[in-house]
Amino acid sequence: MHARYRSAQPDAQLRASRRPGRNAACTMQIIKGIAVSPGIIVGRAFLVGTAEQVVPHRIIDPSEVTAQHARLHAALAAASAEIDELRERTRRELGPEPAKIFEFHAGLLRDRVLVSAVERRVANDFVTAEQAVADQFRVLVDQFNRMGNEVFEQKANDILDLERRVLGRLMGEEKSRLAQLDAPAIVIAHELTPSQAAGMDRSKVIAIATDLGGRTGHTSIVARALGLPAVVGCQRLSVEVEDGDQLIVDGNDGVVILRPDSRTLEEYRRKQERSQRSRAAMRELSGHEAVTKCGVRIQLMGNIEFPEEVESMLANGGDGVGLYRTEFLWLTRKEPPTEQDHMDAYLRAITLLKGKPLTIRTCDLGADKYTQAQMEEPERNPFLGLRSIRHSLANPAEFKLQLRAILRASAHGSVKMMFPLVSNLMELRQGKLMLADISEELEDEGIAFDRQMPVGVMIEVPSAALMARVFAAESNFFSIGTNDLVQYTLAVDRGNERVAHLYQSAHPAVVYLAKSIVRAARSAQIDCSLCGEMAGEPLFSMLLLGMGLRTLSMVPDQIPVIKRVIRSVTIEQCEHLARRVGSFDSERQVETALRDELRKLDPDVFGQWVSE
Repeated sequence: MHARYRSAQPDAQLRASRRPGRNAACTMQIIKGIAVSPGIIVGRAFLVGTAEQVVPHRIIDPSEVTAQHARLHAALAAASAEIDELRERTRRELGPEPAKIFEFHAGLLRDRVLVSAVERRVANDFVTAEQAVADQFRVLVDQFNRMGNEVFEQKANDILDLERRVLGRLMGEEKSRLAQLDAPAIVIAHELTPSQAAGMDRSKVIAIATDLGGRTGHTSIVARALGLPAVVGCQRLSVEVEDGDQLIVDGNDGVVILRPDSRTLEEYRRKQERSQRSRAAMRELSGHEAVTKCGVRIQLMGNIEFPEEVESMLANGGDGVGLYRTEFLWLTRKEPPTEQDHMDAYLRAITLLKGKPLTIRTCDLGADKYTQAQMEEPERNPFLGLRSIRHSLANPAEFKLQLRAILRASAHGSVKMMFPLVSNLMELRQGKLMLADISEELEDEGIAFDRQMPVGVMIEVPSAALMARVFAAESNFFSIGTNDLVQYTLAVDRGNERVAHLYQSAHPAVVYLAKSIVRAARSAQIDCSLCGEMAGEPLFSMLLLGMGLRTLSMVPDQIPVIKRVIRSVTIEQCEHLARRVGSFDSERQVETALRDELRKLDPDVFGQWVSE
């Protein structure tokens, strides 16, 4: 007899039982997902399943209890050692922040409540250690799943990952599926566990695509850190694919193409070759400044989530960090970060920057899964709820720790700080008041900090954009966050496939608001940068320069291509384009004009951005 919830079916049988006729699957399919790590790869599929071990149900003699307990402790110790080794390898290769993915795993394996429950199951019901582990881990999984929240569901998957690892130690484990990979391939999975993601052989895995996942998931974090093209959230991808199928993974647009026809294959091979040639040419610019043909210097900064990404920014010729997203200090650990956790991360970034500037965005939590999971009743519409600066002000103890750490870090480098998603003047004033109080505390404690540290505002909602002149009077700088500005201006959730086509960065209303923000900053004589996805899109570079922007912050990989645009144009050209675009009344008109101008610069280099 076997445990009722365990599946004895191999992965292929599971897929076959859910798959339509193979004839239907032989044709080309295009599956849309979420782009989480850029790049285009053509290759063969390698399916990684999550088939679970079959746990035999056996009643033991009472005299065996002690031996079963010993087996349990040995298995837990071995699993803990493996997790510690994985964590250290991840820390060594990817940095300390991605390594914190494993803190939950390490803590659970040493959790006395869980271990005691497993021991009692063995002693009271006379079952094997395997059966007790399977039963008690499943109880915990069910508890997390019943919470009806995606964050807790993620934790449930982490627990299943640990269960498989412990059972593997108890039952004798065959060579893992990923360890069987002997040639470069695209890894396809329903969902990769943290240990699978972190343990991948970088010489064999060339891209990743999964059914589940989001931008903040384990797979996404590791893929970006490894520089592997990746698309997640592909729903039924692992059901439709078979081992060896030819695939295209487009990590730029979030598309996976199954069994592409010859025409599509040729099209993507051209895209891939063009992209590789273009990037090779762009890399040659890394040692050159971003200066227009008329001699105007433009600052190109990098957006980062982990301090280790500073190295990529510098390698691509960036001028500093224009946006350090600090949310991962929360999202990669069980408990909220301590002041020292903050300090360690900020000082690591400052050290790697070697004198270049660092702009730290305070915590932008609230609409994310992590924060909603902490609430007794998740918000119905978290994107319009207690998020960003609102969330920070509502949690002053945590906010204070972050502000203290930022101020302390400012003594060690060129640091600026900005508040996200400010919608009214009171939020800005409350944030600045807290900062002033903490500054006084640090003074009293004799702790060094930069008393002149610039404090800015992210302009991301229409109310702030329309009141930009008022905000400018109380800010040292602006940073335009176009991702949210587009979403809130057009009332479009870009994650909703039904309305995603209405998410239009080139919409005249967005262009108008961005122009007005830049004018307000110029009038108040404060700096203004732009740090949304528009900053890294060559299509928009001339328009942004024409509006008056002189600092852009983007994904580090995009710095060379934006630098190429800048070095190909004059400010007069850009201003003329901006004036012309200002008279248009549709997004299509704006995009057409921008494509035409970019095409004139170099159709070979910028071809992938000028095609309709």
